[in-house]
Parts: sequence; C-alpha cells; structure tokens
Amino acid sequence: MYRIRIAIDPQLKKRYGPEISWAWRLLLSGMGFYWQEVSLNHSTLDIAYVTNFAHANHARVCMLANLQAWENMTNYRLHSLDYFDDWSYPIYQNEDSCFPPIYIFNSALVCQRDFIFDVYWLATGQEEKYCQKNKHGHIILDKMIFSEKKALRLALASCIGFNLQNILLELGFPKPIPRWPLGKCAAACVGHDVDYPEIVKWLEPLRVLLRQGFNGFQTAIGVLKGKKKHWHFSSWIQMEKILNIRSAFYFVARQGSLFEYITGTPDPFYDIRSKHFRQLFDFLNEMNFEICLHASYFAYKSKEKFSAEKKLLEEVCGQKICGNRHHYFHLDPNDLESTLFMHEQIGLKYDTSLSHERYVGWRRGLTWPFFPFHQGKRKELKTLQIPTAWMDDHLFGYKNCNPGNRVQILRALVDKTAEQGGCLLVDVHQYVYDEDLFPGWTKTYQDLLEYVTARSDFWIDTPGRIADHWIDRYASILEASYGLTGE
Repeated sequence: MYRIRIAIDPQLKKRYGPEISWAWRLLLSGMGFYWQEVSLNHSTLDIAYVTNFAHANHARVCMLANLQAWENMTNYRLHSLDYFDDWSYPIYQNEDSCFPPIYIFNSALVCQRDFIFDVYWLATGQEEKYCQKNKHGHIILDKMIFSEKKALRLALASCIGFNLQNILLELGFPKPIPRWPLGKCAAACVGHDVDYPEIVKWLEPLRVLLRQGFNGFQTAIGVLKGKKKHWHFSSWIQMEKILNIRSAFYFVARQGSLFEYITGTPDPFYDIRSKHFRQLFDFLNEMNFEICLHASYFAYKSKEKFSAEKKLLEEVCGQKICGNRHHYFHLDPNDLESTLFMHEQIGLKYDTSLSHERYVGWRRGLTWPFFPFHQGKRKELKTLQIPTAWMDDHLFGYKNCNPGNRVQILRALVDKTAEQGGCLLVDVHQYVYDEDLFPGWTKTYQDLLEYVTARSDFWIDTPGRIADHWIDRYASILEASYGLTGE
C-alpha cells in the first residue's frame, strides 16, 4: 500500500490546521489516495504545501500556499473564472495573476496557485455570504459570476481534485482506489420529493391555469371532474424498473395546512399516518425502494422537532431513515452549518440539501459526495452530503434562470459527472408525472435516465446505497492513512 507523503508548512498548520487538513482530506480521499503526513525535511517528500518554495524544493509536488488568502478568506470575492488546459478555477477581486498556475521545474511539479484555498473557499460557500436572498432564504445569483459563467455546472472544486489526480498519475504515483464499484467511472441516483400527492380539486385547477395559461383550460376541467391525479408512485416505479433503476421517495412527516401555507409555513397537507400512506409504504418496501425524510420547512429551528419527524416516519414506514432533503432546500438561511450539524445530531447518514432552489449545478463546486466542514466548530461533520445537481423545476418554473435546451443542459451535467468521476443526484417531484398537468416534465426526466443508462459507465443505485459505499470507502482510506487531522 502506497501512502502519499505530504508535509504542511508548520506556520500554516499552526494557524489554519483544521481548515487545510480538511481540504486535503477531501481531495486525497476523493481521488482515492492514502496519505502519511510527514515533516518538511523528510527525505522522500511527495507533496509539500508551503508558504515559500525554498522550504521544500526536494518535493515531487510543491504547492505554494496563499497566506494572505487564508488570513482574509471571508473577504475574498469572486471576480471571474480562469482556465489552464483542463483546469477551471476562481479568480478573486484584486488578485494578482500567477499564470501559468502549474509548471515543471527540475522534474518536479510546481504549483504557484493555492488550489487548496480555492477548494476550501468553494466547498464552504464563502461567496454566499454576500449574495442576496429571497423570502425563503434562497440565494439569488442573477447577474453574478456563478450564474453568468455557468460556474455551478463546472463543479470547480472537484475539477481541481480530478486534474490534480491526473497530474499525480502522470508523475508516476500509483493508481488510486476506485471511486465507484463494478468498474464504473461515475454514479447516479434519483430522489422524488413527495410534496403534493393528493390533488385539492378546487385549488389545482388554478395552479394549472397559472402554469399553462388558457392552454390548460381543458386540463383544469379534467381536474375538477376527478379525471386527473397526483398519486403516481407506481408510475415512477414502473418507468424506473424498465431502466433497472431504483429511486428514493422523500416524505414530509409534519402535516401542514392551507392556512399555514398562506401565512408562511408551506408544508404539504398530507398525513403519513393515514391508511393509504401506510399501504403505500408497504408497497415501496416490497419493491425495495428507499424511503427518506423530506424535512419540514422549519425543521432546522428545533433539533427535537426535527428528530421527532425522523422518528415518526421510521415508525410509520418500517424503514430506518438514513437520508434527508429539506423542503424547499430550506436550511437555516442565517446559519446553514448549524442545520448541517443538526443532521449529525439526529443520526442522519446522508443529506442532499446543499443545492440551489433556482439554479442547475453543484452549489459547493463538488460532484463528489463529501463531509462538510463546520467553520464555527472548525471540524468535519459526520453526515455525508450528496449534492443535488438538478431539481425538475430548475428547467420549468425557473427556466429564466437556466436558459437553453433542457436536454442539452442535463446531458452536459451527466458528461461533467462522468468526466470528474462524481455522483449525479437528481430530484424530480413525485406529482409531476402526468403529461397534461406538467407538459414535458416526465419526458425530460426519462430522456436523462435513458442517456445515463445508455452510457453504461455509471453505477446507478439508491442514494442510500451510494452513501453507504462512499462512507465505507472514506473510512477505509482514513484507517490506512496517517495525519491530516487538523490538530
């Protein structure tokens, strides 16, 4: 077993050890390398991360740390993107150029750009502090670099990891352990949010007319006559079984009401304790589909209430609830990391909520699953984050934020995931199956699934199974590695 010998400048380790160690662990484990942290004077040094190249000119890879950036990380703002060969990376306001960022000197790789800081800055959402938000706390990126340059779709952080991996292989480092099983280069999974499974006959016709205008008049009449429904669990399952796919369904355990919806708590109206939901859970269990929690709109306000939602769903559905996605992607808009820490506290194995409500792509720049960093506690959190790259309404209700051909946008996401060896998680609401009620929604999803399965290089499974694999893989890498603990 080969362990990459890596040394961190003591000056950096003393001041930013937890942050730097987390970023390096994220990258090295994502790539699939074991490591051993050593001192800068180690005779056979593979990677040195230093403030001065002279401190480690014998390393096979020498990366210059930007101490000023670490000291002022919360003030760094995105100015533009830059490109070098296959690399894409952020450029900050008032930043001095260091082009080319990478070059070979005396058979060693010298990196004069601090890509470790870039990964940390991206994966901890530093730019989000300066973004406008709507009433739901959703970030508005219109006319910002992330939106104008479609940076979310480039997954800049895992792009850095993927290209660093290729460089290490070119330098003769041993092949890393695979990211995914069965010889697959990437992974994909699907989740269905269960928001509105039962039609409210007097309300839904109005919603149809708002979506479709006069063209939806006949469909609205059909809803009034009881000819249309939202209960399409078996429809999704039948479609996915044909493609040999099993998905997950995310249920809200807290029952809302129309009054609450109007007054600012937009939780779904259904009751998971009712007979037909209990029968549905039996059906989903029989078909081996995953059942997950769709945390209520204000679940983040109380650890006890959040935990009670999880326990109630477990009691009713008969499965241990391992995964979650927040309704409206509504984490605490003023302290997002407190919500991520709450996931750990209530025993969630994975979460899929670090996504933008309005924009296609990877919110934290990672196609790879990852364990988020809590900046206040300066530690890695235990609940895995599987980023949601596409939610159906991105290309319908929010199509003005994501202009272009829907099929091409989604296929580009698939291709980017495959290129970086990542995981593509998509979120399609359970109630949008009917073509008359939601023209084009199911067809778009089906085209995406067919494109993924036709490639044959994706491992496709439930989010829970993918989380299990990544967690076990990460644990085995940590167990065989030494150092980078941040202490």
